[in-house]
Amino acid sequence: MLGILLQLAVLALFVGVAVGILVLGDRVRPESWRHEDDSGAGSMMLDMVNMFFAAIVAFVVVILWQQYDTSHAHTVSEGKALVSVYESANSMPEPDREKIRTLVTAYTRQVINEEWQVMDKQRRLSPSTQATLDDLREAVNSVPAATADEKADQDETAAAVAAITEARFDRGLDAGYRLPGFLYIALWFATAMLLFGTVFSGVVVTKRSILMTGLFGLVIGAVIVAVYQLDRPFAGGNHVAKDAYELALARFQHLAAEPSSSGDIPR
Repeated sequence: MLGILLQLAVLALFVGVAVGILVLGDRVRPESWRHEDDSGAGSMMLDMVNMFFAAIVAFVVVILWQQYDTSHAHTVSEGKALVSVYESANSMPEPDREKIRTLVTAYTRQVINEEWQVMDKQRRLSPSTQATLDDLREAVNSVPAATADEKADQDETAAAVAAITEARFDRGLDAGYRLPGFLYIALWFATAMLLFGTVFSGVVVTKRSILMTGLFGLVIGAVIVAVYQLDRPFAGGNHVAKDAYELALARFQHLAAEPSSSGDIPR
């Protein structure tokens, strides 16, 4: 409560300072600087509102684009880890090799076909997909490792599964991310000031001014829609692509067509 009162006091202080500078400055400025009416004040206010709106939009878009780019990077990391698990399983004996490959393929397909819809509608991860990942981790940990080489192969596969788990955790945070509420308040406040600026500026209502105002509103609306689309990295029309998982599936098919070998897999 004390913090809120302090913030309100700071805002009131700046209002007082601004008004004080205006009143005191009016007494010392030259007569040639003065306007006959308040058109100068209206023009100055409109310029400030435009700058405020542009600054808020730029700040919000930069934050959301960074989050969008980070979300895509997490999917790429997960896709690479999935391929690593599939490749490293090739050196394991049957039936463990086939079981691990089946589980990692099933998990990848669930992410594409099921989990993406859950992230779109509910902003969270799918429990059934998590269960498949848990089965994969258990299958890797249960592989017998009688020799040092087999233990090394198991450790390599387990490290790749851990990388999947970490990337999935990051993706879950990305799916639930929302822009801080105070930035939305600032954005809508700036939008309202910008729309009402046509009234305060004294623009005469004509066919031309109506057309220009309509186009002005269209631009503002497009900006607001773009902000809300970017605020949902795994939903809407501008969502993060599934290309990392689709490429992983293509790699699985290629590896499955190759003859099994107990040697190292070229990477």
